[in-house]
Amino acid sequence: MNARTAIYARVSTRERGQDTQNQLHQLRGFAARQGWLIVSEFVDYESGSTDDREQFQAMFQAASRRQFDVLLFWSLDRFSREGVFETLTHLNRLTGYGVHYRSFTEQWFDSCGIFRDVVISIMATLVKQERVRISERTRAGLERARREGKTLGRPKVEVNADEIRGLRARGLSWSAVSAQTGVARATCQRAVAA
Repeated sequence: MNARTAIYARVSTRERGQDTQNQLHQLRGFAARQGWLIVSEFVDYESGSTDDREQFQAMFQAASRRQFDVLLFWSLDRFSREGVFETLTHLNRLTGYGVHYRSFTEQWFDSCGIFRDVVISIMATLVKQERVRISERTRAGLERARREGKTLGRPKVEVNADEIRGLRARGLSWSAVSAQTGVARATCQRAVAA
């Protein structure tokens, strides 16, 4: 595969003595051994916990314009640390643009290779499990709060239906009634209808 290749490298910060040169050196060498032509390099010096990274976004813009065929990165955690669901979404986005991806240190993580469908299936399963765990933790937290006597949900709003009817009888609009009582318009309407 004689592919146009983009490299993505990332370290968390410049201040801690980290730098991307080790990643870039090995990624360039790997691409050369594959016979891939490096057409772009995208390098971020910030946390991978969000996709709001300048070069990460620039890489996706270039991918959407099909400026390269393969994205090569050091490892999945250098690509993204946002969580399984978000990472899978990013990888699917690349695939949607017709761009393959390859991890240098995780050789099985290769959409160019024979394990592509297996890797995506495993990641999709991990996403599902992550959602289940989040849901279980949320339920457990709510149950604990209930046991401790905490009130859950929005605070109750005191609604005086007679006052609302009186304001409406004086010709005030629902919006004006809401503004005067400090109660949401829909809540005012429900209180009068009840």
